[in-house]
Amino acid sequence: MNLRRTRPNVVPWPPLLIVGLTALAIALNAMFPIDPEFSWSRILGAVLILMALATDLWAMKTLNDGRTTIMPHRGSSHLVTKGPFRLSRNPIYLANIVLMAGLGLFFANGWMLLLAPVDALLTHILAIRREESHLTAMFGYDYEAYCRRVRRWI
Repeated sequence: MNLRRTRPNVVPWPPLLIVGLTALAIALNAMFPIDPEFSWSRILGAVLILMALATDLWAMKTLNDGRTTIMPHRGSSHLVTKGPFRLSRNPIYLANIVLMAGLGLFFANGWMLLLAPVDALLTHILAIRREESHLTAMFGYDYEAYCRRVRRWI
């Protein structure tokens, strides 16, 4: 059986990317600080962090309720189109980007703000493309119809 059909990837890129890029941002900020702090940056950062965590938890619960994996390198057993997946085909990845931006604002780390779009780009290249191919192979027309209804990000 085709490996792409059974699972989208060998490496769980999205969690590795967010952890790795966040660590890189912390290291870069220690050496070359970029301070994006303004009067309400901590409040906005806290709001973004809470929104991202709420979206992550909602998406994880929805995947669990749909009896499929949350792990991005494992094969999906069911097509989930409810909950946050009605609004975005990648709500967890979107939440990761928002979380990184929120952390950057909250902790006054401009590197996190700069690396958040890098996380989005690398996630798209390393994970989303392969996941979409996997989901098309697994669910065919149902997934294609879902893609026509729901945007990739927002």
